[in-house]
Amino acid sequence: MINEYLNAVLLGFGLAFMVGPVFFVLLETSVVKGIRAAIVFDFGVVLSDTLFIITAYYGSKTILFKLKDDPRLFLIGGIILIFYGLYTIFYKRTKKTVTDKELVVVENNNYLGLFLKGFFLNSINIGVLAFWLAIVIAISSGLQMNESKIFNYFVVVISTLLVTDLVKITAAKQLKKQLTPVVLRKIRQTIGVFFIIFGVILATKKYIPEQTIQIFDKVIEKVK
Repeated sequence: MINEYLNAVLLGFGLAFMVGPVFFVLLETSVVKGIRAAIVFDFGVVLSDTLFIITAYYGSKTILFKLKDDPRLFLIGGIILIFYGLYTIFYKRTKKTVTDKELVVVENNNYLGLFLKGFFLNSINIGVLAFWLAIVIAISSGLQMNESKIFNYFVVVISTLLVTDLVKITAAKQLKKQLTPVVLRKIRQTIGVFFIIFGVILATKKYIPEQTIQIFDKVIEKVK
């Protein structure tokens, strides 16, 4: 039991440092909009991951073959990431300069928008679903398809992921004072480039390797 939970903690910790579009946007949101905004964004991402896990658990093999036979899902997700990357690179924010030193400016964040941004940004990456499919299959078979153990395992994974993200968000926020508008602009451009790269990779991913399907079949046979 302890080994299972330890494995879940390690998995959640590792997932928090997987480099992808969400990783960079989470850090940027913390620096630019604040810790609270980044947490709301992260909740959207976590909800997306949770729904992916549930979907993978209850419809795993059907979805796996659907992804294999319908590369358009990858193409659509990739195109969205590419356009979002271009938008991130070329969009320029205009800010008015305030000279009144006694004026207190309260930043107004659209928290619903940030939540939805995190949710959809994670959801459009079909590769995330494919990843969770592989994890769910491996873990479920290892836990003898015990629903209670599987549920507890993924609760620990998601909880560890959230806690680790909070640490990342807080650490990124501490860098705000050292970041000038020029540096922030370069960060956004870098994020945009990563979006485009991940988008191209996703759009050109036309199939799930046959080896993955074979591994899946072997796992199913063992469970039976």
